[in-house]
Amino acid sequence: MAIGHNNPVSARPRVAIVGAGWAGLAAAVELAPRADVTLFEAGRVAGGRARALGDGSGLDNGQHILIGAYAECLRLMRTVGLEPDSVLRREPMNWIRLGGLQLRCPPLPAPWHVALGLLMAKGLSIGSKLRLAWALQKLRWQGWRLAEDLPVLGWLQQQRQSPVLIDEFWRPLVLSALNTPPERASMQVLATVLRDSLGAKRAASDLLLPKVDLSTLFPNAALAWLQAQGVAWRPGVRVRALQATKQGAVVQGEAFDAVIVAVAPYHLPLVLPESPLVSRLQSLHYWPIYTVYLQFGQPLSLPQVMTGLRGGTADWLFDRAALTGESGLVVAVLSAPSGLEGIDQQELVRRVLVDVRRLVPQVAEPLSWRVVVEKRATFAAEVGRWCPPLRAAGPGCYLAGDWLMPDYPATLEGAVRSGVAAARALLADYQS
Repeated sequence: MAIGHNNPVSARPRVAIVGAGWAGLAAAVELAPRADVTLFEAGRVAGGRARALGDGSGLDNGQHILIGAYAECLRLMRTVGLEPDSVLRREPMNWIRLGGLQLRCPPLPAPWHVALGLLMAKGLSIGSKLRLAWALQKLRWQGWRLAEDLPVLGWLQQQRQSPVLIDEFWRPLVLSALNTPPERASMQVLATVLRDSLGAKRAASDLLLPKVDLSTLFPNAALAWLQAQGVAWRPGVRVRALQATKQGAVVQGEAFDAVIVAVAPYHLPLVLPESPLVSRLQSLHYWPIYTVYLQFGQPLSLPQVMTGLRGGTADWLFDRAALTGESGLVVAVLSAPSGLEGIDQQELVRRVLVDVRRLVPQVAEPLSWRVVVEKRATFAAEVGRWCPPLRAAGPGCYLAGDWLMPDYPATLEGAVRSGVAAARALLADYQS
């Protein structure tokens, strides 16, 4: 399906990208050497839902985790001049939960790192360890594919995973990776995550924790690189009702050969109000993420840079002094929380402080705190989730975003991969 254009096929296409989140930035980086790109963004800064807050606080709109398997994220960081080791702290996959499971994977080749880590793990009976190992091995034999998808909890029950194993390993894993409760989360999506991490080379399962704020991690460097490549940057422009034409698209009164719409699905009706996709978007569901920042007046160290607690309010606590050098700053993350609707923020902070004091008993009251709530942080990675193809918006119009990756949860890698895929599809169509 060729894109309509009047220029010779060898000419550089003129492309509009709507949305400068990680998907839109990835598409722009992929296109910039071969197209004339204009990047529109409703906000004043790039990064979408993975950026610094931009209010001078130095805080992010959430605590993101990357893993070694995020090959496209790492490739694009290098493309725009970032060395991943300078902005990411690489940690072996450790699962440390105070009062619960403690699993440390040694630096051995896969799959021995997981096997030995599981053998030496604390907080699980021998029977639970064997059932976990057997469940993972069966997935490996099946090529990490299920004959028929089902909720994670249903699959776990089929594999006779113990309640302790579900509560201490599987539930935190599913919430962290999919931001969807196991009762509703897709087992096939989880199997894909396991394939790309535990089922790949040892380094693929490493945790990559940001040592810088999220804007510095990629968006700022990407934007500077794009502008050096001649990409036109249009911040503060909310695109509404772009017009498709036989020659491409008209965006904000400008004609383009093609357009990539890289916005969250709930913003798509503003950009493509006449698209038949709009009615289908109602089938998508979302889950929030709560991030609680506690700034203490004295230095403190958590047992690990990323620590969980059995029965705690927060899923994970992060030691930002160890990560970014921000002394006394602790970050708590609550993925897909339930029962917090309408809770007073001060009460939430009080509960998180109880968690911190289980790790650091003598810590004083925080000097300041902040709660960041992303009500629609991610799509729900549910069984049977609708996922349109990237060309679903019609000729010359391409979609990008983490929600367009059928076998992946809402991750930075999913967003970047979708942006790269949209850019490559556009170039292939333009040359056809």
